[in-house]
Amino acid sequence: MNFHRPHCLLLAATLALATATAAHAQATSSVTPLPNDALYQQFGGQPGLTKLMDEFVERLVVDPRTERFFKNANKPHLKAQLTDQLCEVSGGPCKLKGPAMADVHGNMGINKGDFNALVEVLQQTMNAQGIPFAAQNRMLAQLAPMHRDIITAE
Repeated sequence: MNFHRPHCLLLAATLALATATAAHAQATSSVTPLPNDALYQQFGGQPGLTKLMDEFVERLVVDPRTERFFKNANKPHLKAQLTDQLCEVSGGPCKLKGPAMADVHGNMGINKGDFNALVEVLQQTMNAQGIPFAAQNRMLAQLAPMHRDIITAE
């Protein structure tokens, strides 16, 4: 699906603002869950997030920019982890369990281009699922601080 130029610019500005704001956040916690579940509900709650992450992971596996990171992944586990992560950061009842993001991604050699490709695939998936643009921006703003823990290569 093609993005309209104003939407791309708004999204880029949102991510830039979130990233700049995140630079001032405490290093111990890169993401702060929202205080209520409004965003979680906009994504359709647990069923909506599960459906979104099912499609997202399938897209990541076949996208030539991201496939090398995901083709050998345990897809059911990855989907469950991503669903819990989005659930938690969107104000839902889930709690992501497992190692810290920096520990998981530290040796993967992910650069800014790799990270941006993943964000593009997420945007494409959210558009395909009919998630409203404002909700997409709010979710991306919640997730943007993770770039510090994921990007480990130039």
